[in-house]
Amino acid sequence: MAEVILRQVRKSFGRVETIHGVDLTIRDREFVVFVGPSGCGKSTLLRLIAGLEDITSGALEIGGEDVTDKTPKERGIAMVFQSYALYPHMTVYENMAFGLQLSKTGREEIERKVRDAAATLELTDLLDRLPKQLSGGQRQRVAIGRAIVRNPKVFLFDEPLSNLDASLRVQMRIEIAKLHERMSATMVYVTHDQVEAMTLADKIVVLSAGRVEQVGAPLDLYHRPQNLFVAGFIGSPQMNFIKSEVVEVAQEGALIALPGGGTVRAAVDGSGLRPGDAVTLGVRPEHLALAGEDDMATVGGEIEVVEELGESHFLHVRLADKTLITVRSAGDAAHAVDGRVRIALHGGDCHVFTADGQAAPRLMSHA
Repeated sequence: MAEVILRQVRKSFGRVETIHGVDLTIRDREFVVFVGPSGCGKSTLLRLIAGLEDITSGALEIGGEDVTDKTPKERGIAMVFQSYALYPHMTVYENMAFGLQLSKTGREEIERKVRDAAATLELTDLLDRLPKQLSGGQRQRVAIGRAIVRNPKVFLFDEPLSNLDASLRVQMRIEIAKLHERMSATMVYVTHDQVEAMTLADKIVVLSAGRVEQVGAPLDLYHRPQNLFVAGFIGSPQMNFIKSEVVEVAQEGALIALPGGGTVRAAVDGSGLRPGDAVTLGVRPEHLALAGEDDMATVGGEIEVVEELGESHFLHVRLADKTLITVRSAGDAAHAVDGRVRIALHGGDCHVFTADGQAAPRLMSHA
């Protein structure tokens, strides 16, 4: 396998630049996920690595070799697309062997590679079937097998699970994670689904409008987002945001005003903040709770929607300043629509974002 390095990579279509100077290192055998909303440039960036689009400026290295101007065939990559793109008249075996046959690989080597890949993907009993006789998950495994037999330096996945139903997506997500562990392969994976990103990645690259917003391990992005965009994109449901201002700055954190007159001491480095500064207070739904008698930092509001999930529930609560926040709690909801509740905030779980959307560094570390 191989390391992938992008140096100031840019892509323009005519006068419109869509990828803006991306610098990124993907280590050998690392599983990296590009994630972001539709139109953020994640698939374009993957296609630049694959050689399916020309790099306008910058450089790309794979395995220590500059491949900026090389064809896809010369880059040592294999790509798995959203569409399975299987030949309907060929069996599973023939689909997996076809690329090797085109490259004039010997019959015995083709047999060995296809059988090995089929065993890895649990397709051995399906080799004589046609694609129409397979489930969606099995077809996607065949597409992955077709990539495996080529023994590439790097595997590229472009939203491979988006055509599957919810239960199959979970199953295939587990299978792809197991495949990476077994093969110790360098994998680059594109998805708009941040749950896929969190569960699969060694490292996540969050993209927005063709720019890298943050790169890091999944839990680093969850606990320490660097800006409002990453904070809102990573986590489901997304983080709650409350427009506010700084009341006081001290060594132990920044005192932030709450709707309705209260305050909360957010455990962030307030050295870049001043009293009166406009800020956005961020707190995740799972870090909120109904207030008890001893809770000091609380906000009150009216429940507008209750969502019951069985193992947990969501309360959507309208605060005094008209902000709608989401509270996630275990078990069944004890409150109904139109009921009034008080919500407790804990400073160690709060994030503070400055007027330009950047996060104040947090003082408390998380495992």
